[in-house]
Amino acid sequence: MVVSEEKNGLGSIRIADDVVRIIAGLAASEVSGVVSMSGGMVGGIAEKLGRKNLSKGVKVEVGEKEAAVDLYIVVEYGSSIPEVAARIQDTVKSAIERMTGLAVVEVNVNVQGVTFANELNEEESSNRVK
Repeated sequence: MVVSEEKNGLGSIRIADDVVRIIAGLAASEVSGVVSMSGGMVGGIAEKLGRKNLSKGVKVEVGEKEAAVDLYIVVEYGSSIPEVAARIQDTVKSAIERMTGLAVVEVNVNVQGVTFANELNEEESSNRVK
């Protein structure tokens, strides 16, 4: 786990990569048109075991003063992918900079799929019943 550290007159402030990942994931998932974050097999297994992975579909590189973010998402059918991606970039950059003080140098959005929002809800409901 890499940690961003800043020293001031009272001591140091450390921000773990996981914190930046969670901020990015939550900010991206709040954008209209994003159905889910795409986390691959490991994220799916963790969720099936009852642990929601708040950083699913997010990779970050955090330096002392800067951060770069890669997001993997599934968008809702009918949404404008370029518009959704641009809103994600703005929202994620703003959230990380506001909450951590790190300068976000890039936010890369990778669209992994397109689905109907209600299909995902039906799939989640059927998985809970089993």
